[in-house]
Amino acid sequence: MDDVCLIVNPAAGGGKASRLAPSVESALRARGLTVRRCDTRDLVHARELTLQAAGAGETIVALSGDGLVGVIADTLRELPGAVLGVVPGGRGNDLAHVLGIPDDPGAAAAIVAEGHTRAVDLGLVEGEGSNGGGKAFVGIASVGFDSEANRIANQAPRWLGGLVYAYGALRALISWRPARFEVELDPPGQRRGFSAYSVGAANSKEYGGGMRAAPGALLDDGLLEVVILESVSKLAFLTRIFPKVFSGTHVEEPGVHVFRARELTVSSDRPFTMYADGDPVGELPVRVRALKGAITMLLPRAGGADSAFSQDPPPGEATRTSAPSDPSGVSPADGTARG
Repeated sequence: MDDVCLIVNPAAGGGKASRLAPSVESALRARGLTVRRCDTRDLVHARELTLQAAGAGETIVALSGDGLVGVIADTLRELPGAVLGVVPGGRGNDLAHVLGIPDDPGAAAAIVAEGHTRAVDLGLVEGEGSNGGGKAFVGIASVGFDSEANRIANQAPRWLGGLVYAYGALRALISWRPARFEVELDPPGQRRGFSAYSVGAANSKEYGGGMRAAPGALLDDGLLEVVILESVSKLAFLTRIFPKVFSGTHVEEPGVHVFRARELTVSSDRPFTMYADGDPVGELPVRVRALKGAITMLLPRAGGADSAFSQDPPPGEATRTSAPSDPSGVSPADGTARG
């Protein structure tokens, strides 16, 4: 019988995760799993709980949003053989949506119990002069306009629910002024300068509660989808860009540039905090790189809600005991524009 550590962020989703926890525990036990529930006090405590559970050989299941999932994944990437499952319990749940993990706790628990594993990429944000360390993320790391939008969203009333991210963006737009960013793809490579709203490095397709910021991003290619929104008028942002982010068609706009790279550096003409999975992860300048196959996750047998992966899982990635790929491995990038 498998042992599961259910790590719960009781504050996630305005208390949603805490309310769901008893039914998730019951659903997991009904499928023959032994469950130990641990509630987090903060992100540091979440890391401690993750290390303890992995050391005990337990399968770790996160009941929260992308923030806790990212912290747990960042911790587990250093631990070969560790496995992570996800039950959506936050406001956005973007990674779960991309992976095809349903919101229904019973259905999500069934995915954990079935034990279909797959190696999944992560992104990593480091100080540009760093010799190691950094913080990994599961979704999208972005900076600029997104920095202010994230800050506002994190301070917004809980009753806004999934609307908090749109609220943050609209509030941030009021005081936004253009910034100059310099991006270098696959250093040493070509440096590109932009007067822009934001620069995003996407491991996954979505962030911000369903915004398809990087519709071409894949979770197994060892590459980041780099999306840059050049400066446009606020009216154009409101009418041409922002409404299309939810369908991913914003990338067809002439002011939106999309590149692919295994690594990039980002700097700007004024201070900015980069955010990933809803939390601050570093101050510019930063280096962002892809970590191919850095974490093993429990996923539906199908490949995800909308082509989250470039190919079907290879033989050997169908049991709970599969080990993750080398976290340091990366794929070559083409570094060319896709839009």
